[in-house]
Amino acid sequence: MFKKTLVAIDNSAFGQVVFEKALTLAKALNGQLMLLNVLSSQEEGYPKTQPGRYGQEAAQCYLAEWEAFKASGLELLQARATQAIEMGVSTEITQSLGNPGQSICDLAQTWKADLIVLGCHNGSDLGELILGSVSNYVNHNSHCSVLTIRASMEKPSSIESKPMVMQHS
Repeated sequence: MFKKTLVAIDNSAFGQVVFEKALTLAKALNGQLMLLNVLSSQEEGYPKTQPGRYGQEAAQCYLAEWEAFKASGLELLQARATQAIEMGVSTEITQSLGNPGQSICDLAQTWKADLIVLGCHNGSDLGELILGSVSNYVNHNSHCSVLTIRASMEKPSSIESKPMVMQHS
């Protein structure tokens, strides 16, 4: 069964829903969680270069924004880990830099996860065609089962989810 669940989370409201579903599952199955936050240019809040700033000033500004972005991800991981541990679920955290899909699959394999839980933000079809989708990449490249929590497109003001389980052999 699913004893080791890797949960890919971000700082969105929908990321909280994904985490809560994974936590409920881990609690019910007496499993453990690995919470992962991938520092990626695809994530909201990723530092960008500032127009009009050059040289050392631009570098210092970028580094300050980078450290704040990184710290925000760690804070998120620590807060959610505390919540899980308080509910009696053994939980670890990690943060990585890079391609989210590849980072998720690599950690799942290294940690020997039985299940990956991640969200699907229902991006535009054109955007997914050009950029690809993290959930699509993970579904096709993971060594283990994947539970994709989908954000409802019908009610953008509220978060509703429809789980979809895909088994990989």
